[in-house]
Amino acid sequence: MSYIHPEAAFVPLTGTSVTFPAARTGDYHEAVMTLESLLLSRDREVLDILKPTLERLSIHVEICQGSRAATEILASSKFDAVIVDCDDLPGGIGVLESVRKGKSNQNSIAFAILNGASTTTQQAFDLGAKFVLQKPVSPKNAMRCFEAALGFMERERRRYFRYPVEMPVTIVFDQGQEMKATTTNVSEGGMALGVTGKLPGTRISKVIFTLPGMNLPMDPKAESAWADGTGRVGVRFLEMPKTSKQQLEKWLVQQLAKA
Repeated sequence: MSYIHPEAAFVPLTGTSVTFPAARTGDYHEAVMTLESLLLSRDREVLDILKPTLERLSIHVEICQGSRAATEILASSKFDAVIVDCDDLPGGIGVLESVRKGKSNQNSIAFAILNGASTTTQQAFDLGAKFVLQKPVSPKNAMRCFEAALGFMERERRRYFRYPVEMPVTIVFDQGQEMKATTTNVSEGGMALGVTGKLPGTRISKVIFTLPGMNLPMDPKAESAWADGTGRVGVRFLEMPKTSKQQLEKWLVQQLAKA
């Protein structure tokens, strides 16, 4: 069941209540993460309200005023948010639908802007929108909408962000064997490693490492995700203590801010 907040002109995808967090607060916002958005609209009122609203939240805006051009951009570039004026721009609905079908932006947070007369909110959700803004869009409602969406956008960015870094890692196998390795990149879900020598025939049980600039060693349970036979191995994290998970998320946000 969708829920319409009585003071806002937008609808979240799921849930029975909505919390509107203050912008840029909390442990993970110590380093501001610049997010990327594509805004597809030729409505001057919409552009004049959404562009400064997004920029206030450290969301860079690329504006596109044609559906064909937007489709080409989405096929080659990755965005954290895709905002589509569905009803008042020819082909807008098709662009919204194509976001989920493409490879580059299928996990981007999609926003639909509706005029209240053509596309229904449920239709926008069915086409892949996570949030819906109804015209006329006010600065207050735009800010509340994108503040509510920030957490989704940052979570997706961290989830797929792989930071290239070299640091020592100890791989621990099921029968207690250990092997030294060096990372090539780290993400929220795992890491890629370079190893010297042949891997034991037993399964990986965990990895031990300390993130650069951090003091707390981490030893999450892990498993092998892939190996290419040339000394490169992918490891997927399975279980991680809450404190370690928070430390990893915070560290990745800091690296994202530097990227």
